[in-house]
Amino acid sequence: MSKKSTHVSETPATQMLKRAGVAFTEHVYDYVDHGGTAESSKQLGVDEHAVVKTLVMQDEKAEPLIVLMHGDKTVSLKELARQIPCKKVEPCKPEVAQRHSGYQVGGTSPFGVRKAMPVFVEASILALEKICINGGRRGYLVGIAPQVLTELLGARPVHCAN
Repeated sequence: MSKKSTHVSETPATQMLKRAGVAFTEHVYDYVDHGGTAESSKQLGVDEHAVVKTLVMQDEKAEPLIVLMHGDKTVSLKELARQIPCKKVEPCKPEVAQRHSGYQVGGTSPFGVRKAMPVFVEASILALEKICINGGRRGYLVGIAPQVLTELLGARPVHCAN
């Protein structure tokens, strides 16, 4: 297997991070369909709990929102709806998520999205020393301090992990 390059051309996500002066590391891996965070964490030798997935969801009015969750956890939709508050939250269909974010599913980053959306982060993510989160392309994560999520995105902490 050939060694992957450790640099990826800029994405809207990395452009946003650079403009904001955020220090980040680049982590390239071989993207596997439906491999998710288990695959990226295995290839990169990173704890899956510190790999954060970006989920584009919608409320009962079909208004989009982003949820950031540990790679090894799932979102309690009922608990999330109770906390944000709204009647119901559900995942967007892939084509709808892509239209809102501007990113291909599997490469969705919360940074540099096409449409401004509220961002909610599982509160325990903020206690980690460093996280890896999608950098705007399949097979590409960026390593950042979790505080960037609240400082740059205005992400609101919630407790909705299963």
